[in-house]
Amino acid sequence: MARLAHQDVEAHTLQTIPRLLNSRYTPYVNILNRRAFFVMPSILYLSSLLLFTSSCLSVPLSGNPSSNAVHNLHRRCGPVAEFYNQKASDWNANNLDGWLDTWWTTHQTDIAANSKGFAGAFGRWAVGNPDWSCRDDGSSSNCDFDICNDDILNAKGNETRQAYYVMESVNRLHSYFVGLSQAFQTASIAAALSKDSWATTFYKDKDVKSVTALKEVLNAATTIIGIGAAFAGLAPAGVGIGVGAAGALFSGAVGAAIPLLGTHQDDTLQKSADLGGILGEIVLEAMKGFISANNILMHGDSFENTGDIRAYLKDGLFLDFGGVDKVAVIEKMNAMLLGQAVNALWRTQKVFIMGGGACGDNQGIGSGPQESGICLDGKAWYLYWWEEPDGIRFSKHRRGWTSAPMGAEKLGQGDFADVTVADVITSSLSAHTVANHTYTPTLALARAHDAIASGRGSGSGSSNPGAAGAAWEGVFTIPVCDVGWAVAGDIPEKAYILQPLGEDYRPRWCGPVCGGDAGATRAWIEAAGMGGFESPREECEDEDGVGY
Repeated sequence: MARLAHQDVEAHTLQTIPRLLNSRYTPYVNILNRRAFFVMPSILYLSSLLLFTSSCLSVPLSGNPSSNAVHNLHRRCGPVAEFYNQKASDWNANNLDGWLDTWWTTHQTDIAANSKGFAGAFGRWAVGNPDWSCRDDGSSSNCDFDICNDDILNAKGNETRQAYYVMESVNRLHSYFVGLSQAFQTASIAAALSKDSWATTFYKDKDVKSVTALKEVLNAATTIIGIGAAFAGLAPAGVGIGVGAAGALFSGAVGAAIPLLGTHQDDTLQKSADLGGILGEIVLEAMKGFISANNILMHGDSFENTGDIRAYLKDGLFLDFGGVDKVAVIEKMNAMLLGQAVNALWRTQKVFIMGGGACGDNQGIGSGPQESGICLDGKAWYLYWWEEPDGIRFSKHRRGWTSAPMGAEKLGQGDFADVTVADVITSSLSAHTVANHTYTPTLALARAHDAIASGRGSGSGSSNPGAAGAAWEGVFTIPVCDVGWAVAGDIPEKAYILQPLGEDYRPRWCGPVCGGDAGATRAWIEAAGMGGFESPREECEDEDGVGY
């Protein structure tokens, strides 16, 4: 067809548009004719738009558009499209653990020969990319892959599904470590912990010399870092999914955190005002451990004796991983670390929990402070501190009285909004049930790992250490005395076992108040820092015969 001259195109277009639009627009087009050189681009655009709209409307609509979409996607991306929208359960349904073990064994030479290790070798085998490293080295694209219409991947036949699932899981594991590092390095954790007044808020320093409390906090911090790492991986998953991998997440994070504590182990409670800052440093430093974990695992090596990357991919934990909920991780870790720090400071003082009677009291064993108590499973429990006077007093107050622990009024609000008195009591009761007054950081570590690795901690309820936050077993270990037995038991002065708070109230424990057992009562007295302390039995009729 001969090409029309430019002026002919203009004339033809201007003659055609009135017929397309309607004859009533002819006057406007005549006007446009006289100014055609100004408006030709707009008219050509309008003409094109009309022709495009007409062609779109002429396309027949299918009765099943979703079916067509899937068909078109498959035609465009190839057989791999059949495996999109994967679920974690698809991993085990297709025996990916066994398949990956076999692939790993038969490709050891390829893994060893590739400078990127496992990730590079698998990337080359699956999609022809030997530089697929998934390292955390500042690159934002070294773990990306476009599987749509990849000839190598689609040519894998029966192994196309497995190749895709593994690449997807590796990519999402990488995103987990990157997200976890970002959550741990966020300034909000350090800011929440780094308070200027820890010593004066939660600690009344009478002895000043203790180094034990700070060591307990630091030892417990490793468990919390592990819980935070596992929680970040479990939160988007479901109950029972990938629990083996979750155990590896926990243990790997703990292993990475332990070396961070060495430089602080000799600090004393004279530095308790710096306690939050020290914890903040540890959390920020833990981020570096997650970077190392990512890079070691992607290379195909074992990390902190938890196994190689297969242990982390096990059961499909990361096959449909939706990403790290950084806000939730930050909130829960803040709460647990704050709780552990407060617990350690309170454990150096005469802080304790009593209760076990019916909610509402009025059972003949006294009435506890409602502002410092909770009702749990039909039983009332109260948080106390036996406060002693500053200096010598010659009144009835000379041996002190029961009060709320220092700083308790700060909990549940402001900087400590995610730690409550209910958390203190709930956590302490759980620890007491497990180990009475001997719940140690070592036991806490083992119990948290068991909860996560066994699947008890993979849900969103109270069995999940991360989801429970500061209420999790052992975050607080305040000594507990169950006096519920005394409701029907025989003990002198039992109407004064529980008392409200204030200088005008002082409990009387004129017998083995804890379970009616003298040994249990002595153990509780010692655990609460009241060994040799006479005040609770000072007004008993037979002070020497109280039985503990």
